[in-house]
This record gives sequence, structure tokens and C-alpha cells, in this order.
Amino acid sequence: MVHGEAEYFDRRSKPRHGWASPRQKTSGFAMTPNAKVLKTLQLQIRVSPREKAAIVLYAQKAKMGVSQWVLSKTFPSPQQAFQDRLAQFKNTPNPRYILAEIHDLLGAAAADEFELMVARPPPASLTPFLVNYVAAMVEYTAAKKGRRAPSWTREIAPLEQPFFGSDLESLKLHLLTHSPPPFRRRNLFIDSTIGQRV
Repeated sequence: MVHGEAEYFDRRSKPRHGWASPRQKTSGFAMTPNAKVLKTLQLQIRVSPREKAAIVLYAQKAKMGVSQWVLSKTFPSPQQAFQDRLAQFKNTPNPRYILAEIHDLLGAAAADEFELMVARPPPASLTPFLVNYVAAMVEYTAAKKGRRAPSWTREIAPLEQPFFGSDLESLKLHLLTHSPPPFRRRNLFIDSTIGQRV
């Protein structure tokens, strides 16, 4: 736990005998720890001796410096963000919201970032339905971004039985003809026009 307020130090305002320490409020932003950003500010946080020892130990185990380790936890890499979402499947009886989060994560990534994000395959513990759905989303997004889907998607066998996004017989014909090709190839028949989420 962090105690007290964070203090920001601007290197450009460094006085002759130490760091200036104006307290400032910051607006929200997003970045990754490996982003090539000019670093001109310093952040200090107040922690207990026990918390500091734990942070140092975790950083050493990860073979990182303390600052690098803290940044990696605050701003996970694109690949780690994707894998973290996949890991959440084992803790929920309803994967619908996680699939929606993955959809948004993939769609928001830049093309180069997307390739790195999906380089690693999903965990082997995923059900055939989930691993096919994730693979179809990755293939669908890769086509939209003009990139080649990772090789692991081609190693996943399609579902043996078709899955329809609706139990209404009157909608099944619509789903058969309107489901995006990556989903149809995997025996998944869904309608991507609902909120633009597949």
C-alpha cells in the first residue's frame, strides 16, 4: 500500500543543491513500460520498510530494477494485458464480459502492438469454445489491421458442433450468412453488428 501523496520532481527545474519538489496533480494517461518516452519527471512514494523490502525482493526475482518492476505492474505490456484477460476465464462462470474486454483490447491496439500482443497462444486450459472464439477474434482483428494472424491460430481445430449466438430458429439463417468469415470457419455463428462486438 502507498502511504501519503506522490511527489513529482521536474528534472528541468533542478536547483543547485537538490531536487525541486512541487506537488502537482496529473491527468490520466496510458503507456507501456517499454514505450520510448523522454523521462523528465521523478515519482516518489511513501512505503513502510516492510513494503519496500517486499518490492525490492519482487524486483530481484524478476531480474529488474525497482523502477522497472513498478512500471511493469502499473503499465502492463500489451502481451501481458492480453494474457491477463485470458487468465480471467478460469475464475468466471460467464465469459461474455471477458470476451468483450478482449475484443476492445484487440481493436484499440496499433497494428505493430497487436502483433506483439497476440504472439503467445492462449493457455491450454481454455475450453474448445473459448479458444476458438479467441482465435476467431484474433484472426478477425488481424484482417482488419492488415496483419497476418499468429501461427497458433492455425493449430486450433474448429468446433465439432456449430454454436449459434441465438437460440431463436428464425435468427439462425441470418447468423449463418452474416457471421464474419473467421468465425464461420470455426463453426461459430454470431452477429457482429450488435454494438460492433463479435
